Amino acid sequence: MKKTRVLLVTPLFPPEIGGPATYAKLLSSKLPQRGFDVDVLAFSEVRHLPKVISHIIFFLKVLLRGIRADVLLVLDLVSVGWPAYFANLFLRKRFITKFVGDHVWEQMSQRTDIKQILDNFKFSYIKHPYFAFLRTLQFTVAKGSEIITPSQYLKEVLIGWGVNLKNISVIHNAFSAPQLDKTKEELRKELGQGGHVIISAGRLVPWKGFDTLIDLMPEIVSEIADVHLYIAGDGPDKDYLQSKIKEANAQKLVTLLGRVPQEELFKQIKAADLFVLNTSYEGLSHQLLEVMALETPIVTTRAGGNVETVDDGESGILVEYNDKAALKDSIIKCLKDREMSKNFVENAKKKLDFFGEERMLAEISDFLKN
Repeated sequence: MKKTRVLLVTPLFPPEIGGPATYAKLLSSKLPQRGFDVDVLAFSEVRHLPKVISHIIFFLKVLLRGIRADVLLVLDLVSVGWPAYFANLFLRKRFITKFVGDHVWEQMSQRTDIKQILDNFKFSYIKHPYFAFLRTLQFTVAKGSEIITPSQYLKEVLIGWGVNLKNISVIHNAFSAPQLDKTKEELRKELGQGGHVIISAGRLVPWKGFDTLIDLMPEIVSEIADVHLYIAGDGPDKDYLQSKIKEANAQKLVTLLGRVPQEELFKQIKAADLFVLNTSYEGLSHQLLEVMALETPIVTTRAGGNVETVDDGESGILVEYNDKAALKDSIIKCLKDREMSKNFVENAKKKLDFFGEERMLAEISDFLKN
C-alpha cells in the first residue's frame, strides 16, 4: 500500500523547546509506524535570517518540499501558517493546520493597552495596522484550512471567526505523565520547604492573573499561618509582578522562581500542597495535566479548555477568572481540607487515561487518511 506523504511544517522542533516542538517530534517519530512518510520542515532552518527574508525563503522551502507531499500539516496559523498557505495556492495539496490559540490577541495583550479577554475580543478593537494585517492573515489561513484543535473551546473560537464547522476537528493532545520517584515529603525536604506551599506556573503575561494571586496572599495568611506562594516562569510581566509583591508587602509570602528546568518544575509542583492557575485564557492546558499526574490538587478558572480538563468539585475547583473572593475561599478550603484535596487527586488521575498518546495518534492517523 502506498504511504501517505506528509510535510509537517512546524515553528519549533527539538532541540528547540515548546508545545509545537514536542508535538512535531511525536508525530515525526510515531506516524511512520502507522503508514505515513513524514518530512519535517521547521522554521529553525531560516530563523537566523532577517524577518521578511526568512519568511520568503521559508515560503520557497514549503513550495519545493511540498511538491512530493500528499498533505501539508502546519502547526501554526501565523508564523509558518501564512507562508505555507500561499505556497499551497500553487501546490494545491490537502492543507491542514493546527490551532492552539489566537496569536494576534496574545501579542496585542502583551504589547498594547488592549485588556479584553479573548472571549470578548472583537476584530474592531484592532486599530494598529500591523496587528490588523496579522489578524487578516490569521483569518485567511484559518478559513482556507482543515483545522485540528485540541479543545471544544477553541473550536467555538474558530466558529466565531466564521470558519466552516465541517472543517474543524477536535483532537485532544497526547500526554505523557512525568515520572518522579520521590514522595511529596521527600521533595519538600530536598527543596527546604515547610508550612503550606502554593505554586503557580506559566509565562508571565497579563492573562495569567498572577497579580491577583499576589494581592490575595496577605489575606490568605491572615486565615492560615505559614503559607508561601511560588510562581514559576518568565515573561514580559516580570518587573510588574515584582512591584506588585512590594506593593502588597508580600516579600516574605511570594517568590518568583523565574524560568526553571522542566524536571525542577515537576519537583516544585509535586512538593506543593496546591496548584493555582488564575487564567483568563487557556486552550487545553498541558500544564494542568502534568499537575494532575504529579498528584497535586488544583484550583483554576473556568476559562477556555480548563472545563474539559478539570471537573469542578470532583478533580479540582473551578472559579471565575480574577474572582478574588472565590479564589481565596477555594485556596483556603483546599489547604484546610486535606481529605477533599486527596479525593481531587485520585479523581484527577483517573481522567488522565483520556489523554493517552495512543488515542491521539489513532485519531490523527484516521483524520489524515480520510
